[in-house]
Order: sequence, then C-alpha cells, then structure tokens
Amino acid sequence: MSSPNGIDPSVPPSGPGCTECEADGGWWFHLRRCAQCGHIGCCDDSPAKHGTAHARATGHPVIRSFEPGETWFYDYESSEMYASGPPLAPPESHPADQPTPGPAGRVPEDWADRLG
Repeated sequence: MSSPNGIDPSVPPSGPGCTECEADGGWWFHLRRCAQCGHIGCCDDSPAKHGTAHARATGHPVIRSFEPGETWFYDYESSEMYASGPPLAPPESHPADQPTPGPAGRVPEDWADRLG
C-alpha cells in the first residue's frame, strides 16, 4: 500500500452500518471502512456517499470494502486500488444476514433507480 500511515490495523469498525445513515435514517448500497479510524460509511453509489465524505473531511486516505467476501483497499491519495492489504481488526464486513442494499426496512422499493 502506498499510504501505510493511513492504516491502523488495530482499530475495529465503528459498527455494522454507515454511521451517518444510521443516525439520520438513511440507507446504503455498499459499505466502506476507513482503514485508519474504522469509520463505516456508504459507497459512492449510495445516495449520501458518506465514505468519501469522511475521507475528505478527515484526510484519512485509505478505505477497505466492508462487504462480505471482499478484501480490496482503495487509496484516495494515489487513486489506486489494491486487491488486498493488511488484516484489519474484526469484523471484516457487515453481518452476513444484513441485506445489500441495507439496512432492512429502510431501503426504498425504487432503490436501483436512486443509485449514483
């Protein structure tokens, strides 16, 4: 990874879903984990794009997918994607029974039409 200072493998994720969407009753398509502080945000295809907003607001450059079975990282500073990286504190993804998009009960029926 080109930004080793942007990764803290000891920090657990902030929760099972997008921190801001959970707070404001929103929904997400896919989830991203800040590799530095563990913040969980929604992806850029989600309506609110909280993952990228977090990176811009904090200067934390590296995210990891928070989807089951995905291990890729992305570095905002270099615009590079990596198939894998260092192991991060568990859990590695949102709960397997959490739907995508999610969370259950808040995803509108026309969700596919609303994706960015």
